[in-house]
Amino acid sequence: MTVYARPLARLIEQLQRLPGVGPKSAQRLALHILKRPEAEVEALAQALVDAKKQVGLCKVCFHLSSDPVCEICRHPQRDNTTICVVADSRDVIALEKTREFKGKYHVLGGVISPMDGIGPEQLNIQPLVRRVSEQKPQEVILAISPSIEGETTTLYIGQLLKPFTKVTRIAFGLPVGGDLEYADELTLARALEGRRELD
Repeated sequence: MTVYARPLARLIEQLQRLPGVGPKSAQRLALHILKRPEAEVEALAQALVDAKKQVGLCKVCFHLSSDPVCEICRHPQRDNTTICVVADSRDVIALEKTREFKGKYHVLGGVISPMDGIGPEQLNIQPLVRRVSEQKPQEVILAISPSIEGETTTLYIGQLLKPFTKVTRIAFGLPVGGDLEYADELTLARALEGRRELD
C-alpha cells in the first residue's frame, strides 16, 4: 500500500529522475505543483514539451539552439578568429556569464570516457577538426574540466588540432574533478585570461 495517490506517486517518480533531485526533494516539488493554480501547472507542462520539441543543436557549434544556427554563431560582433571548445552546453552558459570571451564555441557533447563507452567517435570531434581546418582560426582554446577524462580529451583534441592552429587551454583555479558550471564567474574569468599553449 502506498501513502500517495497513484498520479502523485507517478509525478514524484518522474521528478526523481531529474539530476540532483532525491526522494524528499521530488515529494516537496510534487506537493508544491499540486498547490499551484491549474493554469500555472499547464504552463509548466507546456514549457517542458515546447523545450523538448523546439530546442535542438546548432549545426555549427552544437550548442543548444531553437534555430538551425545558434545566436552566438550568428552574432556579427563575435570574434571568428577564436574558438573555445567545451564539453557541454552548460559550460558555454558558465563562460558567457563571465562576459570575458568574445569568440565562438564548439560543444563536444561530453568527454572521452572508455569506462562509459564514450570514444572520440561519439563526440563532436570530427566536426571540430573539419571546422578548424576550413575556417583556420588563429586560436582554439580548450576549456574542458580537469578530470582524468577531461585531460584525456584535451590531449587528444590538442594533437588533432596542432597542425592547423595555435591550441591553448584555460588555466585552472578549479579543483581537479571540478566542473566548469559550478565555478564562480571570477574564477572562470581568471582561468580564461591565464590560458597557455598546449605542450
